[in-house]
Amino acid sequence: MNWKTISSKYLFQRDWLTLREDVCERPDGKVIDPYYVYEFPEWVAALALTKDGKFIMVRQYRHALGETLMELPGGCVDASDASYEDAIARELLEETGYRFDKIEYLCQTSANPSTNNNLLRAYLATGGEKVTEQKLDDGEDIEVHLLSINEVKQLIRENKLLQSMHTTALLYGLEKLGELKY
Repeated sequence: MNWKTISSKYLFQRDWLTLREDVCERPDGKVIDPYYVYEFPEWVAALALTKDGKFIMVRQYRHALGETLMELPGGCVDASDASYEDAIARELLEETGYRFDKIEYLCQTSANPSTNNNLLRAYLATGGEKVTEQKLDDGEDIEVHLLSINEVKQLIRENKLLQSMHTTALLYGLEKLGELKY
């Protein structure tokens, strides 16, 4: 079922977004022209728990929706990151000021596999301890919230977590913690 890419042309290239126009051929020989692909950096996020079992959530304004949302801490993988684990450790420290004893892989998910070429890799970070103040990028304004497991579950029940990839990561994390039963 895989398509063959006949040609690619970049229409727009910036730090956080690249738009590519492909000409593709399906296995049955039909040509799809154009097919647009959004190229984004790889992303990481974490279900992060403090040493005393509190869930670290972040609240920040998301301009595309025009809303302030509760989310998991995370962000883009930088070229200087040696691994995805290093990227999430860096993001957690920058956004929350917490360092963690253990970081375990949970899952990978895609925002939209029909148009986006990147993945979000999610982790469970445990044993968090506040070691520094936030070191936010220009344009970031992030509030750190420490929530109980029941408060996190209530956010899911009430559909208060609009970032679908973070909800997916939370569900995988709750399962790993034995808090999600099927």
